Amino acid sequence: MKGLRVLVADDEDAVRAILVELCQSLGHEVVAEARDGAEALALSETTLPELVLLDIQMPSMTGIEVAKAMAEKRDVPVLIVTAYADDALMREAARSGAFSYILKPVSRERLAAAVSTSIARFADLQNLKSEVNGLKHSLEERKLIERAKGILMRDMGVKEQEAYAWLKRASSHHNLKIGEVARRVVALELNRAPA
Repeated sequence: MKGLRVLVADDEDAVRAILVELCQSLGHEVVAEARDGAEALALSETTLPELVLLDIQMPSMTGIEVAKAMAEKRDVPVLIVTAYADDALMREAARSGAFSYILKPVSRERLAAAVSTSIARFADLQNLKSEVNGLKHSLEERKLIERAKGILMRDMGVKEQEAYAWLKRASSHHNLKIGEVARRVVALELNRAPA
């Protein structure tokens, strides 16, 4: 794994220093350090880290509150660091957008494993979002094609197969995707002046 740009937030100076040192020993660049939740959130917007380590209990905003706020602004893998092994807290951390959870004291090996898990889960989520967006686009395109076929069937007095064949021919002739041809047919229909 290539080194990541990391933001480390912990209100305890000694713990934060250890986390920074461990991140650097794993080949990551620590681009920002925060002492509380509000500072972590502000720094995440200016430094654009590729990974965020958040202590769960910090002044001004908890790590969970920061993770939720970050998730609303941009996608970034968040790893929660805490001294509390509480099931309810772990579930809340997961719901907040955290991709992994690590208990203090943090060792180099456990941090490496948690970072790998966070990055893998983040990549899976990005792939899933991409697939969903692709499916949404395909569905919208399919709706356009169906609507364009209906317009052509009505205007040309042809059956569905013939309307679809016309769309395919126009697509090939003009070197456009069939969805773009359908979009143009529908746009023409919408721009028609009322009789």
